[in-house]
Amino acid sequence: MAVITYREALNRALREEMERDESVFLIGEEVGEYDGAYKVSKGLLDQFGEWRVRDMPIAENGFAGLGVGAAMAGLRPVVEFMTWNFALLAYDAIVNSAAKMLFMSGGQFNIPIVFRGPGGAALQLSAQHSQVPDPWYANIPGLKVCAPATPADALGLLKSAIRDADPVVFIEGELLYNVKGEVPDGEHLVPIGLADIKRAGEDVTIVAHSKMVQVALAAAEKLATEYEVEAEIVDLRSLRPLDTDAVIASVKKTNRAVVVQEGWPIAGIGAQIVDDIQREAFDDLDAPVARVSGLDVPMHYARPIEKLIVPSVDHVINAVKHVCYLD
Repeated sequence: MAVITYREALNRALREEMERDESVFLIGEEVGEYDGAYKVSKGLLDQFGEWRVRDMPIAENGFAGLGVGAAMAGLRPVVEFMTWNFALLAYDAIVNSAAKMLFMSGGQFNIPIVFRGPGGAALQLSAQHSQVPDPWYANIPGLKVCAPATPADALGLLKSAIRDADPVVFIEGELLYNVKGEVPDGEHLVPIGLADIKRAGEDVTIVAHSKMVQVALAAAEKLATEYEVEAEIVDLRSLRPLDTDAVIASVKKTNRAVVVQEGWPIAGIGAQIVDDIQREAFDDLDAPVARVSGLDVPMHYARPIEKLIVPSVDHVINAVKHVCYLD
């Protein structure tokens, strides 16, 4: 085991897969000479050269489309967006080309491509740079969507995504890059579509993904210390496909559920999870399912308001107290 950052785990995944398979290459804005906007591609240009680590112009739909064409030709592109906010410009290439090509070609073209980059709020990046794109892509048939919360999962899921025959949207929580965690030595793969129990508990299930897993874990420790409530944390890891079985099994054990998402409440990932729980575990619930979401407003620049908008440890604790009838 080694303790590395989330950023270093992603870099290791890219390096290992590029060493393993010569058809894997990386394109995006500043991925080469600058080592990536968040230094995820540090050192890759020096090792693999400019034909496999290629700086692109500020034209997201253009280089995303280039990646789709390369995947159709048998290569395995990794397309980095400086932020998923900028990928709105590439939505057509991702949704109308990558996601639909296998279907529209009658099975003739697999699209083994990974679209990756940071998503969600960081610190005072305001409305156009703080959006959570998870449900925009999880809604699309033909895409797989990953949102890892730890360095080990970032490493294992990115390697699996690069090897997958289908297009994968890989969303990295922008505030997770410096998070440290243990990562296994040697080959490490995490299957796409498999959730993980990050903390065992008997009193309430907290379902989360990406950055909100860290928030949920901090809330769980405080709940145990101050209220003697043991929360079980289910980390979704993948948003499409969803590991509904893992969520339902946990809820049937604890009989209470809180679903935490960073993004807006309307049509969010949390709404899907709540629907799954009420259909599959309704008779096991001792309280209505609670949702914790970001506020239904554009992100503010002012730090005090930003802190009110993004779900916090206290928000999660209050929701757990409500479903446990402690408030």
